[in-house]
Amino acid sequence: MKTADIGFAMCGSFCTISKALEQMKKLRELGYNILPIMSGNLYNTDTRFGRAEDIRRAAEEISGNKVLSTIKECEPIGPHGMTDLMLVAPCTGNTAAKLSAGITDTPVTMAVKSHLRQKKPVLLAIATNDALAAAAQNIGRLLNTRHYYFVPFSQDDPVKKPNSLVADFSLIPEAVQSALEGRQLQPIIC
Repeated sequence: MKTADIGFAMCGSFCTISKALEQMKKLRELGYNILPIMSGNLYNTDTRFGRAEDIRRAAEEISGNKVLSTIKECEPIGPHGMTDLMLVAPCTGNTAAKLSAGITDTPVTMAVKSHLRQKKPVLLAIATNDALAAAAQNIGRLLNTRHYYFVPFSQDDPVKKPNSLVADFSLIPEAVQSALEGRQLQPIIC
């Protein structure tokens, strides 16, 4: 039986990167092939949550593959049928807005656009402080767009950050399986 090839695209929600890498490891342990992809910000920016070089190295060690980090490297994903599912974890409000508007100007948005040429599922693990404010319209549009699925999400701190939503990263393996079957994992709001 062939295992699924998962594009694992990561954006610059730096505070959730360790959770994303944990789930990348779990997906590998479940037998999925992982193609790591990083936004330019994540690939190049050191933050209080980790050094860019360490994050790149971890993704490459877990996946066994080189991180794709340029638009040029990501363009062949669809034409060459490199992925069965594209996971964006974390997916920032900025990236969700670009996907909603069809803007392709980063490695992650190119990876998704290229992957969608094959009409295959895209799974988003939202992590944004403005999900219930400016980003709400874009998330709503994507919730209603064919081939897009979401990792169930909730408010991460309703008192201090009332507009913030973050996916339950522990549900990524189950959400991957559901999306590969063409189903949205429910309940979507946990």
